[in-house]
Amino acid sequence: MPELAFRDGVMDRIRLRESRYDERAYLFVLAALEFVQQRLPERRHLTGKELAEGCRDLAIVRYGVLARTVLEHWGIRSTADFGEVVFTMVDTGLLMSQPQDTKDDFIGAFDFAEAFDRGYPWNAPADS
Repeated sequence: MPELAFRDGVMDRIRLRESRYDERAYLFVLAALEFVQQRLPERRHLTGKELAEGCRDLAIVRYGVLARTVLEHWGIRSTADFGEVVFTMVDTGLLMSQPQDTKDDFIGAFDFAEAFDRGYPWNAPADS
């Protein structure tokens, strides 16, 4: 998959609204959106939880054991951060949301430590 890039001042518009996250966090969330859509039988609106879980899955596929480190380097430390990124893109017109969608939909979608640290096979208890 070729790397995505923002053009024509898009990142400038994003930074005016939200400066906590690296540009790569926004690009990653867009890539995760497509990653999830490709796994569905047909394209549809995703819930915040579905997109957050897609971000988790794509991070593990792309970055393996470094997934949490990479996300944290970009400012993503919890699933709530995915919601902040998404709604910044909604506010700048890059993404669309449904009236019932909120940032809160992303809160607690999964636990970062469980997903990226304890959830790896080599961290599981050995079978007796």
